[in-house]
Amino acid sequence: MYSNMKVAIIKYNAGNIGSVVNAVRRLGIEPVVTDDAKEIGEADRVIFPGQGEARSTMAYLKEHGLDQVIVNLKQPVLGICIGMQLLCRHSEEYDTDCLGVFDVDVKRFVPKVHEEKVPQMGWNTVEQTRSALFDGFGEREFVYFIHSYYVPLCDHTAAVTDYVQPYSSALHKDNFYATQFHPEKSGSVGERILKNFITKGGVE
Repeated sequence: MYSNMKVAIIKYNAGNIGSVVNAVRRLGIEPVVTDDAKEIGEADRVIFPGQGEARSTMAYLKEHGLDQVIVNLKQPVLGICIGMQLLCRHSEEYDTDCLGVFDVDVKRFVPKVHEEKVPQMGWNTVEQTRSALFDGFGEREFVYFIHSYYVPLCDHTAAVTDYVQPYSSALHKDNFYATQFHPEKSGSVGERILKNFITKGGVE
């Protein structure tokens, strides 16, 4: 049905890209992993995934001109984990200026009790979803997280998770979507999110 769709996964100095490649392949699509501006710009969908550290990752993006490529994309874009955080305005991680697609700053978790470990690692729920990414979802679905920094609740919040305090576990603005959790590690729930992103293309 959509196997001929071109999905570009942005190649940069981040971990976990292989897991995203495999997740897209399970949907019957062979994605292209690339840092080529023309190839990214011509894709039907763009995924900006990864695990990493904000400052060194932003430096890499700027050095390779990918910062301007990403912010100027007009097709549906999905940021995952560090990809979501870098789409925000600023991160407390090494006081890093980010891409500024979402007008909100990334904060570090400050645990209030001993049981609240940082990073948050493991399964937690997403609730209060409002985005085409979550079509077909129930009120609460479990997804997989690993992160020490979070995006506060804001005008762009598309899903809410509670750890230390309620925060944005997904964002949406225009053609840009983002998840703090890893859909590629979240079983059938995550697979549905990726399928929604690819098939619906941000159409609400």
